Amino acid sequence: MFKKMSLRSRIFISMILLVLIASVLIAGVTVYQYREQSRDYHDNRLERKEEQIRQAITFTLQRTTYPVTTENLALIFKDEIYRIAIIENANFNLYDLDGQLLKSSRPKFDNDSVSLCLEPHVLNALRGSIDKRYVEASAAAGDHYQASYTYILDGKFKPIGILHLPYFEENSFYDMELQEFLFRLGGVYLLMLLSAIALAYFISKYITRSLKTISEKLTQTRLARTNEKIFLEDPSQEIAGLIAAYNGMIDELELSAAKLARGEREQAWREMAKQVAHEIKNPLTPMRLSVQSFERKFDPEDPEVRAKVTEFAKTLIQQVDTLSSIASAFSNFAKMPAQQNETLNVPEIVKLALDIFNEPYIHFMTDTEELVAKMDRTQLIRVVTNLVKNAIQAVPDVEHPRILVSVAGEPQWVKIMVADNGVGIADANRDKIFEPKFTTKSSGMGLGLGMVKTIVETYGGSITFTSQQGKGTVFTVRLPRIQTKA
Repeated sequence: MFKKMSLRSRIFISMILLVLIASVLIAGVTVYQYREQSRDYHDNRLERKEEQIRQAITFTLQRTTYPVTTENLALIFKDEIYRIAIIENANFNLYDLDGQLLKSSRPKFDNDSVSLCLEPHVLNALRGSIDKRYVEASAAAGDHYQASYTYILDGKFKPIGILHLPYFEENSFYDMELQEFLFRLGGVYLLMLLSAIALAYFISKYITRSLKTISEKLTQTRLARTNEKIFLEDPSQEIAGLIAAYNGMIDELELSAAKLARGEREQAWREMAKQVAHEIKNPLTPMRLSVQSFERKFDPEDPEVRAKVTEFAKTLIQQVDTLSSIASAFSNFAKMPAQQNETLNVPEIVKLALDIFNEPYIHFMTDTEELVAKMDRTQLIRVVTNLVKNAIQAVPDVEHPRILVSVAGEPQWVKIMVADNGVGIADANRDKIFEPKFTTKSSGMGLGLGMVKTIVETYGGSITFTSQQGKGTVFTVRLPRIQTKA
């Protein structure tokens, strides 16, 4: 899901997560540091207490008149143990080397809570320790306890007993200090989180703003038109490089488009020249043959010479008319219609254009008598007549030919439809039907539909068709409609 998010969302979420993870890590390290500091404090305090009590015990053993032996420890510290406990503010116990309790500094009513015999594991750990000292940690009811065990030595450093010092870890001060520190740290983290949210929002917006601008420009880039370059104030180094690459691409694209357009124009003119040459050669050949034949057979003394000259002239005139027709067709195709602001009632003009046709199977129909569009009258008549001529040429072999020309209104368009029941258009020819030089007829130059398309699109309209082979074709022209007041 994260990969499907936008770059802006990913930057925003990443920065927030970074702050949250950092906050959790810092809080964890803080708690760990406080726990370690507390443990070191209690360990050091236990060692200090233990050392102080051992010094007091050693001093007592040096002053006593009793022989310093294990059996006399209870007598030596009969009363001295209480004095040491009061001075050092710590209770402790004395055990013999076998772990039996000899003397405790606790009051008589607390003696029941003192173990009378040390655990075997304590004695084993103490004997196996290098520094002859063993510390045992335990916990009960959520409180932590420590107990140190160390040997009591005589003047010759010989063990004569075991000193047991219980120690309760008082952590209320550290816990309160930790709680207060975490509370303050939480406030700082909250402020940092809010600041990070605002900063992440503006940074992600700033970073993606330039990318969004570039993306929009790339989406709008087209080969067939002039594209705008991107200009941003103070972009980052990476964005500046991307903009420079885009602007360079636009320059190259314009050069390529210009070369392509020039090549297309040259190709179009070459094709047009070929078509003109081909169409002109067709009537020139019979003209040449007619002249040559007339030259061979001409006899001024022939009594039918006048009739032959008339026939020869008629043949030449027909070929000249053909050449004139070719020239007019190419001229009409090349000439773009002028943009006229003439307001036309389309049903009326279409009906007028149909008056030149005498075919009885041509029918006209309209759903309203007034549909207004702006277009040159001559060009609209040319569109209708060309479509009807194509329809007539499509139905010569149909038993019951029918051509229907209809005009209808749409909310934004005036729709002209020319339908016939002729042979239809083959699927292979559908994409070529509006090409200037394309035709499926044995005669003609294939310029009619190309010219119609040019005229209609010049006035902001469109032309489409549907066709089924053997059933007929329907051409549909749509022109922008002008709404009139009722």
